[in-house]
Amino acid sequence: QVQLVESGGGLVQAGGSLRLSCAASGRTFSSSAMGWFRQAPGKEREFVGAITCSVVNTYYADSVRGRFTISRDNAKNTVYLQMNSLKPEDKAVYYCAADKSCGDPRIRYAYAYDYWGQGTQVTVSS
Repeated sequence: QVQLVESGGGLVQAGGSLRLSCAASGRTFSSSAMGWFRQAPGKEREFVGAITCSVVNTYYADSVRGRFTISRDNAKNTVYLQMNSLKPEDKAVYYCAADKSCGDPRIRYAYAYDYWGQGTQVTVSS
């Protein structure tokens, strides 16, 4: 079993930055690919970014590429999402997720992930 706890959400003005953190416990974090997803009111959960267990590869949604950066610190069992140049359309609940595998070809899809956090709210004012 893996427990994931997100933090770092909040209210920020458009153009500002936030850094989300996701602390993992329970399973060997270093062997899990990690992903970030978001869900806005009335919309489906969508992929934001992902990172393989060995930090070799990162993946991003087109809507955030160049603005968001995903990273991980295996010594701290934590994955991060640095969000810069935030836009009002980035407003959503952000979830981190853990995959039992190191790097899954389905890494952009929610169904590939086995464990989910409770989410953290990000609000961007215009």
